[in-house]
Amino acid sequence: MTIESTNAAPTPDAIGTKIRTVPPGRRLNAEVRTREYLTLPEIEQLMKAAKGEGRRHGLRDATMILLAFRHALRVTELVNLRWRDVDFDTARLNVNRLKRSVSGVHPLVADELRALRRLRKDAPHDDFLFMTERGAPMTQAGFRKLLTRVADRAGLSALKVHPHALRHSCGYALVNKGKDTRTLQDYMGHKQIANTVRYTALNSSRFTDLWR
Repeated sequence: MTIESTNAAPTPDAIGTKIRTVPPGRRLNAEVRTREYLTLPEIEQLMKAAKGEGRRHGLRDATMILLAFRHALRVTELVNLRWRDVDFDTARLNVNRLKRSVSGVHPLVADELRALRRLRKDAPHDDFLFMTERGAPMTQAGFRKLLTRVADRAGLSALKVHPHALRHSCGYALVNKGKDTRTLQDYMGHKQIANTVRYTALNSSRFTDLWR
């Protein structure tokens, strides 16, 4: 969410050209981190560090990272996931978007289904997918802290990894796979295609053969 301030100077968005304002005293994203997304190898590093050796909640932590990335989930959308949103029979996930975005139904692939089945087997009576060790649903703040710890273990602390970077990483990965803008718009739940087009600037292959 953008916070408007009459004393704030407009600054370019970290991954596009959209102009945003920054409250007085708050550092710009570009001053804190070099980029707002992770590459596929970095996502894999995160998940490996989350699982770790003998980590008590490794499966939960790795699955949260995986789903947030694969389905471009905001942190609130992630922690609000309930088991009623998962259909194992049809391998589908109901994605309930916030911030006036468009909700939808996403396919679940094999590694996601395996992880979710294991989580469900361990907690057959829970309502929410992701619970804390105290038996309460994971919170936004809890996931932010969790992600910071995991990033440190993965050797990615310099990137200042935050939950929304996982959503950006999804857009980055899909556009580099050559997915068309309209499909990406629907998948990420953008009402305005302008919010999707900015990801094309990150497409590493879009200038290939430009001079041939």
